[in-house]
Amino acid sequence: MSSTDSGASPKEHLNTDDIEALLNEASQSLASANDSAAPDRDTARPFALGDLSPGGDDDIANDVDLLDEVEMDLRVELGRTQMRLEEVLRLRKGSVVALDKLAGDPVDIFANGRLIARGEVLVMNDNFCVRVTELVGG
Repeated sequence: MSSTDSGASPKEHLNTDDIEALLNEASQSLASANDSAAPDRDTARPFALGDLSPGGDDDIANDVDLLDEVEMDLRVELGRTQMRLEEVLRLRKGSVVALDKLAGDPVDIFANGRLIARGEVLVMNDNFCVRVTELVGG
């Protein structure tokens, strides 16, 4: 079938010579790409490890010192409750708010909004304190 049989323009049909030329060009490009990539794959290079000699604790201390100035939001949650706005507006000095935890239950400790530990509330020198009893892994 020639390009004149269907009335289509010559650009819409490729003859066998054009197809073979395109296939040869693609094959040559593929062969040259494989030849240029082969030396990189076949050449083995040793893996370079860093200094594995035991270092002093000074290196670790210096790394931790970098964190000294980092500020974090630390919160201790005694419990939660749900209240309507009307109930919140009625709160006054001396009001009691019931929480969902019992006395003696562990409190949750959050750092930047993420649960990191649980603990128990203590009173020491007239100040409230929290003793960490469990670290929460994440």
